[in-house]
Amino acid sequence: MAMTAFGGLMWLIFTAMLVLAVVALVMAALARDDAYRAADKQNKMFWLIILGITVAVNLLVPVLFLQIAGLIATIVFFVDVRPALRQVSGGGRGRRGGSSSDGPYGPYNGGR
Repeated sequence: MAMTAFGGLMWLIFTAMLVLAVVALVMAALARDDAYRAADKQNKMFWLIILGITVAVNLLVPVLFLQIAGLIATIVFFVDVRPALRQVSGGGRGRRGGSSSDGPYGPYNGGR
């Protein structure tokens, strides 16, 4: 019974790693090539190759060491590269330097 639960947990972890890698690959592919240069990050082709290898390893070669290396690359993309790309591309949910109390029609001052 415990081995079945462990196997199910490992399958869930490996599936989550695969999904994260696929999402990162799609995000890397959708970003403009010049945004990588403007953000002073590795070029687009580098990230497409790294994340593509990560997806392939997760699908074809289930070696834990390689999967963990791919997970680290995926985390680096999400934590470091993606925010830098969004910043230079003007992304960020429509915010244009307003304060945290701004509403959709302007600043909210609490009825003052």
